Amino acid sequence: MPIPKAELHLHIEGTLEPELAFALAERNGVELPFDRVEELRAAYRFDDLQSFLDLYYRLMDVLRTERDFTELAEAYLERAAAQGVRHAEIFFDPQAHTARGLDIGTVINGLGAALDRSESRYGITTRLILCFLRDESAESALATLAAAEPYLDRITAVGLDSAEVGHPPVKFVEVYRRARELGLRAVAHAGEEGPASYVWEALDLLEVERIDHGLRCLEDEELVERLVRERVPLTVCPFSNVRLRCVDTLADHPLRRMLDAGLVATVNSDDPAYFGGYVDENLTATAEELGLTVDQQYVLARNSFEASFLDGATRDRYLAELEAHRSASR
Repeated sequence: MPIPKAELHLHIEGTLEPELAFALAERNGVELPFDRVEELRAAYRFDDLQSFLDLYYRLMDVLRTERDFTELAEAYLERAAAQGVRHAEIFFDPQAHTARGLDIGTVINGLGAALDRSESRYGITTRLILCFLRDESAESALATLAAAEPYLDRITAVGLDSAEVGHPPVKFVEVYRRARELGLRAVAHAGEEGPASYVWEALDLLEVERIDHGLRCLEDEELVERLVRERVPLTVCPFSNVRLRCVDTLADHPLRRMLDAGLVATVNSDDPAYFGGYVDENLTATAEELGLTVDQQYVLARNSFEASFLDGATRDRYLAELEAHRSASR
């Protein structure tokens, strides 16, 4: 059985498998620029983050109704359960949908219908994280947060994603300040393609609790020391980093160096339909390539629960399950 784990870096739109994309396109009368599932899957080869995003946003057009978003989330949760996921903190990109004319409530209510029954159906607790698209304006982010206010009972935190270079965290200081006023927690993508300085900004200006990706922190010794000292979690996505050419091969991935440095790293799948594997496949393949020990794999799993936005009692329950799994595997 897979190691019990939390997944903290998962874009629900990035779980849109080609088969579901075609099914939704047919149901909603959307014409895709591909004739077959195999042709679409073959297009999942990217030169960089932007080439991925171009296809990513184009395929989102098949998502039109609450039912579509519910089915998307259900498909992910079913796969996640088989991967050993016990808790999932799920990103969604409302601006990518409202820009197509959808109401933000359609997105949130559709996802919520699946998440509400996730624990009873799949044994997975969930949290929902509203992400702002960093290549859109700060004004658009503020308007999106305002539109989401009637649904804050379903939202735990805000995040920041999409094309990183040229869109530093400082651009979003005001919307993060407003999110904190509303009682929301905060994470942000930083140091994926962008420089280590973006990680500093995310910490100091946006006051985030986790850094999503954070690979390039290793270029700044002082930053690494701070992240270790303050135990700031990093949600690392190995397959994504390879597919988007942040690292050349899985064998070159810096995850082992991050662990050796004492960083609170976790393993996640990012956009698994596009990047070739879900979270346990990321963990097991990366562990094999980098020669991670069994103990290190359990450290990564423990980090995932400790870095989550779970309440203390639920976190302790999952950590006890993790320890029982470790004892049984010895």
